[in-house]
Amino acid sequence: MNILTGNDLKTGAVVWWDGQNWSLHVEDAVDVGDQGEAILAREEAARRVNASYAIAAEATPEGPRPAHIKDRVRALGPTVRPDLTLKPDDAAAIAKVI
Repeated sequence: MNILTGNDLKTGAVVWWDGQNWSLHVEDAVDVGDQGEAILAREEAARRVNASYAIAAEATPEGPRPAHIKDRVRALGPTVRPDLTLKPDDAAAIAKVI
């Protein structure tokens, strides 16, 4: 499974391609198969995202889980304090990423 990530051009937030737009939540990401490069080129040209790239992920019942720890950290949000993560009140969400 291949998913796309990048940074929102306006806010700098880490975002994930959901098939039609960019989401703040990795569980919304969809498998892009071999279409990743074409989608990234189109989205960067439209100036919606920058520093975007395709990553390997594994499908889970809760949604995609990035294969590499670097991208799992990107999915979680700040790691210095759990209360600053994207879902600070959801310990199960934090556990799924790490």
